[in-house]
Amino acid sequence: MTAWSLLYDYMNSLPDDGYEWTPLVSNEDKIELTESNEIKLNLEPVHFWKYNEDIALKEVRDYLSGTYQSHYTSKESKTQTLDLIDSIGDAEAFCRSNAIKYLSRFGKKGGKSKMDILKAIHYCILLYHFSGINKQPKGNYETF
Repeated sequence: MTAWSLLYDYMNSLPDDGYEWTPLVSNEDKIELTESNEIKLNLEPVHFWKYNEDIALKEVRDYLSGTYQSHYTSKESKTQTLDLIDSIGDAEAFCRSNAIKYLSRFGKKGGKSKMDILKAIHYCILLYHFSGINKQPKGNYETF
């Protein structure tokens, strides 16, 4: 029996809450047989993504990787327009404005566009970088 079939059986034994769960299992997983032929699972760690965030994150990663082939740079120069915008101190505002642009455009140009969401996420990630928030310690979060 494979680890996946054991995990599948385990997931099917959980109470049905109406959601599909996507398991993200680490490479550290082990299956052992005890002396009495009982199966012992050691799943460390197992994460469950209720809303398929793992799939969305993979799509975002694939999209972001693809953008580096389409920017206005050459093999000789790695400078992008955003680098020039950052050099005059406008990268944070530029990224925030572009995230707002793509989010406000969502659903208005030929239906709901996945590209609008991916572009907004990209600019949010860039905003995270250029605002310096990525350097703040965890737990430094305001609630309103």
